[in-house]
Amino acid sequence: CASDDEDDKERSGVFKWRLVISYDGTRFSGWQFQKATPTVQCIIEEALSRITKLSRDQIRLVGAGRTDAGVHAWGQVAHFLTPFNYNNLDGIHKALNGLLPPDIRIREIRAVIPDFHARFSVKTKTYTYTIYRGAVMDPFLRNYAYHSAYELNPAAMRDAARHFVGIRDFSAFANASRNDRMPNPVKNIVRFDVEEMGPLLHLEVEGSGFLYRQVRNMVALLVQVGREAVPGEIVPKIIESRDRTELAKFASSVPPQGLCLYSIRYDEDHLQIPAVDSPAPSWGRYHTVTKCKL
Repeated sequence: CASDDEDDKERSGVFKWRLVISYDGTRFSGWQFQKATPTVQCIIEEALSRITKLSRDQIRLVGAGRTDAGVHAWGQVAHFLTPFNYNNLDGIHKALNGLLPPDIRIREIRAVIPDFHARFSVKTKTYTYTIYRGAVMDPFLRNYAYHSAYELNPAAMRDAARHFVGIRDFSAFANASRNDRMPNPVKNIVRFDVEEMGPLLHLEVEGSGFLYRQVRNMVALLVQVGREAVPGEIVPKIIESRDRTELAKFASSVPPQGLCLYSIRYDEDHLQIPAVDSPAPSWGRYHTVTKCKL
């Protein structure tokens, strides 16, 4: 698979396409390519290669976020390249979803300008985390929610979540990365909402970016606050420590199945449709029925 770090700036005769993707991450080893196990990126690349007759190195599929094994997405975004244009995107859209397994769907495909980049044009990402609060876990939600065996105090969690909002150094909430990069630990959390939906507790966080496992680690601490095992005031103290071992004293990470990459907001200038010979975006289409004459 092509590396998503490779430069894909405009070249003569190269066209760039944006995908909005949903997937059930239960059986996948995350988004990013791995040689030994199935990932979402490589399955989409295989489908694109079959349709376009291009190699993976030519397609150069790049995703906005590297979701982990078991993590879901409603609004993952990726881009890919072709050396040719399309007159209509409905055909490739239908073909892609026809080749992909039912737990991966392309929700949208559109032409984008060369300056658009699925990762580097991002303004904010929104993740959701779902907690099931009933005494007995709903078996239909076992792959999409974390079951808390303890009663939770949503009001206490809501108050504690406010401490995450703002520009902060989140070093204390990052697990060691699996690559050699040293990401900037300073992130801007725009909002962190905690909503009750019957037996479900729905946590939604929007930010400029997130460190490895940051969202799950923040949720884990809020769960401890909700159990009333620790006070909400512990949140700013752990943030200020910038020390991952401080968080480990109070909480361990929650499992992946409750987490979903919900949406990604982009720089509006980079979402412009190319002016020349660009097909209309495709959001899928219904089948048509031929009516019988009586």
